[in-house]
Amino acid sequence: MAASAAPSSPQASAAARLRVLVADDSVVVRGLVSKWLQEAGCEVVATASNGRLAVEALDRVTPDVVLLDIEMPELDGTQALPRLLAKRPGLQVVMMSTLTQRNAEISLRCLALGAIDYLPKPEGNRGVTTSASFRDDLIQKLRMLGAAMRGRVRPVTTERPAPGIERAPAAPVRPAAAAPTTRPRPVRTLVPRALLIGASTGGPRAVGEVLEGIGAAALRRVPILIVQHMPPVFTAVFAEHLGTRIRLPAAEAKHGEVLRPGVVYVAPGGRHMGLAASGSEVSVRLDDGPPVNFCRPAVDVMFRDAADVFGSATVSVVLTGMGSDGTQGAKALVEAGGTMLAQDEATSTVWGMPGSLAKAGYAHEILPLPAIGPALRTLIAGPGAAL
Repeated sequence: MAASAAPSSPQASAAARLRVLVADDSVVVRGLVSKWLQEAGCEVVATASNGRLAVEALDRVTPDVVLLDIEMPELDGTQALPRLLAKRPGLQVVMMSTLTQRNAEISLRCLALGAIDYLPKPEGNRGVTTSASFRDDLIQKLRMLGAAMRGRVRPVTTERPAPGIERAPAAPVRPAAAAPTTRPRPVRTLVPRALLIGASTGGPRAVGEVLEGIGAAALRRVPILIVQHMPPVFTAVFAEHLGTRIRLPAAEAKHGEVLRPGVVYVAPGGRHMGLAASGSEVSVRLDDGPPVNFCRPAVDVMFRDAADVFGSATVSVVLTGMGSDGTQGAKALVEAGGTMLAQDEATSTVWGMPGSLAKAGYAHEILPLPAIGPALRTLIAGPGAAL
């Protein structure tokens, strides 16, 4: 079966709309996803039933984004991904997979190889057909990626790194823009009691690079709490990958466990992660409360609790991600005297979360991704520490 070209809408200019290629072996999924995207204003330029046809389709169409299913015959998503990126450097690829541990492992590996994001998919055609949340997540993700791409002259590079190396995206060339509205505040010199990290789209790679940039010696001085917007199953695999990368204990956080320096606590998918103090000890607090900023786990929940529990003895960073989660919590942390960093727009996959708090004036510094790890290392260990 050849890849089929989809008709473009006469009502909208192709240049003004996100152009999408849908690759999935299910004709039902291809049809539904294409229909949803077209209704949302995207242009589906082609569909493909396997990875080989998706790669060949790039000879005829120029998509901005490829939705790439992991499990396909002939050439699956993991095999097609490097060929797509080699053929079209800068192409934005979103992996689609069902919620299994195996697929979570594969999806995170694809992110390391250059995929821009992932999208959990319900089991079977019936699950896709009846899942309103899958449709909503798909549309929101594509709209946010489209908004991010419209602000760039050249998209973030996704060329495949050398084996064993995860390279940060190169800074895209962007039109000149007014500086964000910031109100610089002096950074406190109080020894921090915790490192807090919030991230969403593009976060798995960014979080790993930041922790690696800080280094294990400095990380052993503080507990590390991470809220990465991810579904259940994915967060456990993500934590395992982080632990392997930085050679420190890392796992999904458990309700009631006491925070220890040098341990990475990742908020479980589908549950908020906060903090509770009892005497001199601080423990993890998990709850199933309603989403905050449409997110669960939410960065705001962690930040607000940390402001109450640790006060000014915190160092925090908000990395690439959609939406504004983290902004209100950053306000609480900064007002309590904590130090807050934000990733800059040029190195963010989506400058939603860090951009929101930067524009609100809650970032002490707005830094490119490669500079964040060293900056946090200095804040944690002090400028004169030998690490």
